[in-house]
Amino acid sequence: MYTNKAQTLRMATGNRPHHINASTPKKIALTLMLFFAFACLSAVPLAAQTFRGTILGTVTDPAGAVVPGATVMAKNLGTNISRMTMTDADGNYSIAELPVGRYEISVMFSGFNTARVTDIAVEVSAEKRVDVSLSVAGTESGVVIAAQAQVETTSNTLGGTIPSKAISELPVNGRDFTKFLVLVPGATGDPSGATDSPGSFGLFSANGNRGRSNNFLLDGTDMNDGYRNLPAINEAGVFGTPATILPVEAIAEAAILSNFEAEYGRNSGAIVNLVTKSGTNDIHGSVFEFLRNNKLDARNVFNVKADPSGRPNPQTEFTNHQFGFAAGGPIIRNRTFWFTSYEGQREDVGLNSLARVPDPQEIAALGGPTNPVIAKLLARNPWP
Repeated sequence: MYTNKAQTLRMATGNRPHHINASTPKKIALTLMLFFAFACLSAVPLAAQTFRGTILGTVTDPAGAVVPGATVMAKNLGTNISRMTMTDADGNYSIAELPVGRYEISVMFSGFNTARVTDIAVEVSAEKRVDVSLSVAGTESGVVIAAQAQVETTSNTLGGTIPSKAISELPVNGRDFTKFLVLVPGATGDPSGATDSPGSFGLFSANGNRGRSNNFLLDGTDMNDGYRNLPAINEAGVFGTPATILPVEAIAEAAILSNFEAEYGRNSGAIVNLVTKSGTNDIHGSVFEFLRNNKLDARNVFNVKADPSGRPNPQTEFTNHQFGFAAGGPIIRNRTFWFTSYEGQREDVGLNSLARVPDPQEIAALGGPTNPVIAKLLARNPWP
């Protein structure tokens, strides 16, 4: 029997007519609009973890009154890349997410001379306050002021920042970045690092926290090993040998933060925020090679010069080469840059040991072998 759709609908609904209220679509649309409006009104700005810095401050006139609507420009002295903003009604400005480096701040406003503050060091995850006072146009030419030592007054974060110069010049054993993490206040080597993961570079403790309580970031990206909660690089692999090395020459800055803001979270220890270098308008590079071998080492107490019979004992072989390079420059000046770095390590280690077994006369003096298994082994004369 053929049944059309209308008849099927009437059969399914018991032949009762269904009427759609014309106001239903309007109610749905109104509900959606209210929902989105509530979502927008309830949204609040949230700070996210960052590996860049911020320059902020207040612009005033010679009388000390704030200057709203002034143009503030921050220029990176290495790349000439600029960022611009305007002061608000209270004369305040803030330029966030600036790559680490040296900057110059220029402030311009009609009727006033352009003021410049140069050589401002922007550090990772730090805010630098640079207040600028404008002078009336015609009284003097534009003034360029060298930035003084800036003190961060906008947060209560503890710890410290290790700059690129210190990273490259400090005599770090093994060229491992985890070795200089203990240079900031409140950080110390974790005694459990010796046995926590054999072959690893070790741990450090911040303000009494465990070595596994630290959070490691590389250019703002999580780089924690999910098994040991150690850094995913410079860490022991399956056989206790680090599989991935972070070249020291590639690190621009290392910030070790404790008592940090809620934007980081995750761990109760320190935040290790590493930032890698970037190219600039000038071509820079370095080549290095570090050598250690047994010719430069003294024998240890177990590596004697001769065995008990007087035969010479060779010195334990040891040769360690650490070599690499780093280079960076422009692809398109003031726009695009490149940077590359490589570090390799080659190590040859020998193992000398002394062992002594009883000769047949000593065994006979002790009454001979009493264990039948040992007696059969000694009968084969396994030792010369």
